[in-house]
Amino acid sequence: MKDNGEQLQKVAGSEPAEVVEGTRPGPRHAPAVDIFEGGDAITLLADMPGVRSEDLRIDLREGTLTLEGEVRDLRPEGAVEVLREYARGTYFRQFRLAETIDQEHIDAKLTDGVLTLVLPKTKAPAPRRIAVQSA
Repeated sequence: MKDNGEQLQKVAGSEPAEVVEGTRPGPRHAPAVDIFEGGDAITLLADMPGVRSEDLRIDLREGTLTLEGEVRDLRPEGAVEVLREYARGTYFRQFRLAETIDQEHIDAKLTDGVLTLVLPKTKAPAPRRIAVQSA
């Protein structure tokens, strides 16, 4: 995307530790994100392994899109922890949406730990000729 025409921008300083003080115990992670722009939509892919759909919150307020998902303890009941390499905690990331995004029709799907957001662009008004009337 070009600097002068960005449709989706990372909120300045949106690294989790800098912007939001966590109220829940545990680490906060910024999910890795890929963004693709097509003619009629922008597609955002966010890696959120271990997050279930019921533990994922997507919020849109005042043009800011917030992604937040919690990774719960995956230990089987009654099991004793021997080694832990899989990070628990919360994923958090924010983006500022341009006015050209149709905020009413954003589509979200979570599949195999990857969140896919389709952000449709608003339709540009069709060019038209305006008739001038004499007074």
